[in-house]
Amino acid sequence: MLDILEEAAVAAGKAILDVYHAGPDVSYKADSSPVTDADESAERIILDRLAAAFPDIPVVAEEAVSAGYVPDIEGKPFFLVDPLDGTKEFVGRNDDFTVNIALVENGEPVAGVVYAPALGILYAASRNKAEKAVVSGQREIGPPTIIGCRSRGDRLVALASRSHNSEETIAYLAEHGITDYESIGSSLKFCLLAEGLADIYPRLSRTMEWDTAAGDAVLRAAGGETLTMDGNPLSYGKRNQAFDVDFANPHFVSRGKK
Repeated sequence: MLDILEEAAVAAGKAILDVYHAGPDVSYKADSSPVTDADESAERIILDRLAAAFPDIPVVAEEAVSAGYVPDIEGKPFFLVDPLDGTKEFVGRNDDFTVNIALVENGEPVAGVVYAPALGILYAASRNKAEKAVVSGQREIGPPTIIGCRSRGDRLVALASRSHNSEETIAYLAEHGITDYESIGSSLKFCLLAEGLADIYPRLSRTMEWDTAAGDAVLRAAGGETLTMDGNPLSYGKRNQAFDVDFANPHFVSRGKK
């Protein structure tokens, strides 16, 4: 399965880069978040490939949900797709944008691919193995390297959202005595934790499940964890929430090894 997810992500990434270099057409959703022609073309590529390879597995995809299409996922494994995570980075000509594809089973992201097309880097995970590979200019995926979270020391290095940071996140860092942090876009923050380049990623601002599932799969496979503020693992497939829309995440903290 993972090779098909990787190939779909790289194909979508090529379409995204074509738009990136030509200059995207940008419009805005009802929640004021941007969407581009790259989001839409990339999602079509991914959905076509997933439907051909896994016709019985439903797909929850960002742009499809925005258009009102939500498949039945009750009691089933399902895919979560964000065809272009970090659209603000993409529009702002920052290379920290990714293609995210994850498989969720029983509320847990068990496999995922995060591809950063402008950086030529692909992260992939299945069960307890996380990998990183370089993707060439010809879109060929190089040999993977196993990655893993580093053990946390006394001085933690944090990651924060570049485009969606919040006062609550800054306060969290201050309360925990964390002074070293770097602002990064998209789901790359999970992957940098998984690679052992940082220790903690508090997210006290809005995310949706398709934003986080693939990166979270990579992090968990690398030995890390993503917990809500009450200490429970972040779950996926959240529908009919009393205080938020379908697939919205609560605030969470992602960490490397304890």
